[in-house]
Amino acid sequence: MGASPDNTMAGGPEDPAIVLLPYDQPLFLVGMMGAGKTTIGRSLARILDREFLDLDHELEARCGVRVSLIFDIEGEEGFRRRETTALDECSRRRGIVLATGGGAVLSPENRKYLKERGVVVYLRASADELFRRVSRDRNRPLLQTSDPKGRLRSLLQEREPLYEEVASITFDTGSMAVAQVVRSLVPLLQHYKVNP
Repeated sequence: MGASPDNTMAGGPEDPAIVLLPYDQPLFLVGMMGAGKTTIGRSLARILDREFLDLDHELEARCGVRVSLIFDIEGEEGFRRRETTALDECSRRRGIVLATGGGAVLSPENRKYLKERGVVVYLRASADELFRRVSRDRNRPLLQTSDPKGRLRSLLQEREPLYEEVASITFDTGSMAVAQVVRSLVPLLQHYKVNP
């Protein structure tokens, strides 16, 4: 369920020069669908000179089909099992930026991997803003309901405490452009004190 860019989450002019962090622990981006994890993650990885991975794209590459088809065939439970296996493997890699799926925090095992293995950035946005960003995206299996906005609100209510539980840094994206989000995030990451 990778993010699809829209007008507010589009990258800005040329990215600034490369900035290196004083640690090589992986950076994990968490947040709801539409929070900008993939779009912001790509831009952040470029500036930090790190490899970018999207957990959903990793799953699609392993399975050879889209996430929505994995959901259709195996249900959410089957998808979540595959997600945990992929997260376990990816989260062991140093020097990466990893965009997780919106529901990756549902599993206690996943939350443990995230908290123990890297620096977690919770990209927070309001339900209205998230809906505005994802309302036309048909590749969101959890929103294929008669009331997608209501579904999004209930998912946010369920997941927000879990995002906050794992977050090293919480960042409100609002309606900022990607370049602005990244410019604001980099100093927070530079000054974050990691556990050895």
